[in-house]
Amino acid sequence: MNHILQPWPWYVAGPMMALIMFTLIYFGKTFGMSSNLKTFCTIAGAGKKTKFFDFDWKAQKWNLTVVLGAVIGGFIAHFLLSVPTDMDLNPVTVESLSQLGFENAGKSLLPAELFSWESALSLKGLSILIIGGFLVGFGTRYAAGCTSGHAITGLSTLQLPSLIAVIGFFLGGLIMIHLVFPLIFG
Repeated sequence: MNHILQPWPWYVAGPMMALIMFTLIYFGKTFGMSSNLKTFCTIAGAGKKTKFFDFDWKAQKWNLTVVLGAVIGGFIAHFLLSVPTDMDLNPVTVESLSQLGFENAGKSLLPAELFSWESALSLKGLSILIIGGFLVGFGTRYAAGCTSGHAITGLSTLQLPSLIAVIGFFLGGLIMIHLVFPLIFG
């Protein structure tokens, strides 16, 4: 039973992702999660207020199955396939996180210092959620797509704007974790 709970090897997961991308490209579809948010806003009536949301959302119904799959997959992964185990983090990373106040670095995928209700409902937690949500929303709109759309669909179709966006995502992540994160939690 324990072998079932291990991640799929790259040589199985990678070709499966490529097969899905080839299928999407063949049918003229693209993949990305931010387009689903746009579709949900349109369903809710945002097209009456803003031209950006004024489109035929029914043409994107197929993509809403991605959201359903992500919710179901997350539920299955968390409640049926997760086993509590220590992560094999680099000791330097564990020490750095401990210095920032993370008590159980490497003991959980979702540290309570970030992902508990108590943390989220604090002034600092709410500020992080609001500012982070704004930055993600602005960045997604400015980059004309999200990380999954650019990194999976855009790069697989050799789009230069997607390569530039993915480089920007990585640079933003490096800046966040090395400069901003210590200011927030240091």
